[in-house]
Amino acid sequence: MNKEQRKQEILQAYEARHATKAFDPEQKISEDDFEFILETGRLSPSSVGSEPWKFLVIQNQELREQLREFTWGAQGQLPTASHFVVILARNDVRYDSAYLRDQMIEVKQMPTEMFETILPRYKEFQERDLNLLESERALFDWASKQTYIALGNMMTAAAEIGIDSCPIEGFQKEAVEQILSNAGLMGNGEYGVSVMAAFGYRTEKELRPKARRGLDEIVQWVK
Repeated sequence: MNKEQRKQEILQAYEARHATKAFDPEQKISEDDFEFILETGRLSPSSVGSEPWKFLVIQNQELREQLREFTWGAQGQLPTASHFVVILARNDVRYDSAYLRDQMIEVKQMPTEMFETILPRYKEFQERDLNLLESERALFDWASKQTYIALGNMMTAAAEIGIDSCPIEGFQKEAVEQILSNAGLMGNGEYGVSVMAAFGYRTEKELRPKARRGLDEIVQWVK
């Protein structure tokens, strides 16, 4: 396959993808296919390589029903999706947190002396460049932004292998976090709920044309 053919295949997947409101409950995604989708999330980039996410794959129907009461944006998806993912974002991504130190030194294999050298730059980035230290919520929202990169990659990967999806922001954050905490899924305060996503196979077979602004309206070349 040449590059032009590959480009067309990718664009066709984007054209076919849409926010699926209800799925065929009889069609299930194979274990291998969903592992592939999760792997594209795991391999996604994040600011300073922080990987501030966790993917909860909620297959327990009783738990889904509990979530449904406080998730107005997934009334059709929670009962029908083959796989339902709640993406958590970390609360402890300060430049001087134990998590970030472990991430850089143990996971990314950065030499300790290099990490100590770059730490003041991380501090300046969070404190002055983006004003992330003005509140705990600002820092959480920065971590949450990273999860959307993984979310986008997972939905695109799913579309490329013929699997439908829907991103979901319509939920009561505190109530959902309480339900997940009661189920022992929130750690010891390290996480908050960022966004959700449902995956499966649509019941609608006809593709609706994409309604998007033209490139000439949203792109400005600065030369």
